[in-house]
Amino acid sequence: MRNSLGLLLRRGMVGAFSLASLWVPGGPAAAAPVPPDASAARPAAEAESLAFTQRYRALGHGGIVRAANASITCRTPVAPATVSCPAARAGRAVANDGFDMFYTDIDKDPNTYNSSSAEVRLPSGARVSYARLYWGGNLRVGEQKPPKDNGRVLISEPGGQYKEVLADTLVGHRVARGADAFQASADVTRLVRSSGAGAYTVAQVNVAMGHSAAGAWGGWTLMVAYEKESEPLRHLAIWDGFGPLGPDDHQAVRVDDMPFPEGATGRVGLVAYNGDRGRTGDSLTVSDGWGAAVPLGDSANPRDDVLNSTIGEPGGTAAPRTPAYPNTLGYDSDVLDLREGLRRGGDRLDFRLESLRDAAWAGALFVAVDAKR
Repeated sequence: MRNSLGLLLRRGMVGAFSLASLWVPGGPAAAAPVPPDASAARPAAEAESLAFTQRYRALGHGGIVRAANASITCRTPVAPATVSCPAARAGRAVANDGFDMFYTDIDKDPNTYNSSSAEVRLPSGARVSYARLYWGGNLRVGEQKPPKDNGRVLISEPGGQYKEVLADTLVGHRVARGADAFQASADVTRLVRSSGAGAYTVAQVNVAMGHSAAGAWGGWTLMVAYEKESEPLRHLAIWDGFGPLGPDDHQAVRVDDMPFPEGATGRVGLVAYNGDRGRTGDSLTVSDGWGAAVPLGDSANPRDDVLNSTIGEPGGTAAPRTPAYPNTLGYDSDVLDLREGLRRGGDRLDFRLESLRDAAWAGALFVAVDAKR
């Protein structure tokens, strides 16, 4: 294993929020990113669970796009598994607990031990109004990673060098179900607004490699809200939190005060951890508050197995990423079509994410829905 992160993050006041992110020049060719000035920002504290709360809300002409990738993948199968690692990556219905797992690392920088990239696809002429980076995974597998590094990650913009980013709000971190799971996030609006569309690389996501019954998993998602006058008027919202999904746990999000017309179009995006492909019983449903809840899905995300280790969008139009394994083996960052849940029109949407068999974790959700004029 390459050098692990050595920055000790001081704990901040629980519940304190800072809307500024830190970027400090480093880069793939540098020995290491320069540590931030300790007086410039207070590192985020941790909590075992974070209730889903609204992070961003806007009504305007525009939308939300996202880039995402996994930070770890399989290396070799572990008995009694019979599927090879290449076959698993290519999309076979297998789970991460059947493999010895190792980091994805595309940057050839000796100072990073994991890195992956994905493209932010913004419409021409769009202006970034908000951008947020989410990262997380399992710290306890064959090795135990130190939680002191949960709130730190590296990001490079298209054609740029690595910048250090510190979580600017509470970090979700909980030991349960054989896993040591976390998610952190930071406002990166300034970086994405100045850099625009293109491939972003994220490195040093604090995830553990190896093999365990809980499995190894982790990754990152960059959500970007934008404005463009020629696009439809839409309600845009980003929600985030951190909590387990299982037979006795689910996550619910209600988006109120968002009148949308009958037959509106829209999309919902979700971030979740440790969903296993082929293990049914997990779903994302939506209700307008009047009729029965509608389970969402598409050809890549079955309605009863929506947490199936995919990074996808409707119609198979997901942005390019490196590596681009169809089965991420435990990381979901999906965008699903909402039209089936918008047929009648209304002014609110209730989302429910649950997993009846997988020991999974929920992290974030975004909504972009046509507004009623």
